[in-house]
Amino acid sequence: MMRAINLTRNEELSHNVTMACSLFARMKGLLGRQELAQGESLWIKPCNSIHTIGMKFPIDAVFLDSKNTVVKVKNELSSNRINGIYFSASSVLEFPAGTLKGTDTQVGDRIEIA
Repeated sequence: MMRAINLTRNEELSHNVTMACSLFARMKGLLGRQELAQGESLWIKPCNSIHTIGMKFPIDAVFLDSKNTVVKVKNELSSNRINGIYFSASSVLEFPAGTLKGTDTQVGDRIEIA
């Protein structure tokens, strides 16, 4: 089981990181799920843009560069939205809504996923 830690803030973001790295897993993402429980997250790699079309719950997302430095923070993304493309991002971590505000995660923070 993988964890996501904000090394800059010394905060655990997730104790249960699931990876989506195949084409099908990346396309499906969180679609079909009823919720994302506290402590869970989805790491989509490679990825530089997401949408919430068809999702049943809001999420937080951090876009990470190739060194896992946060390049964009998106808080409480509601359903049925298309978000921008972040060309410097190589992956994204999706969390339950409120996770990022609760840990004060910001652009420039370094995230460890292990």
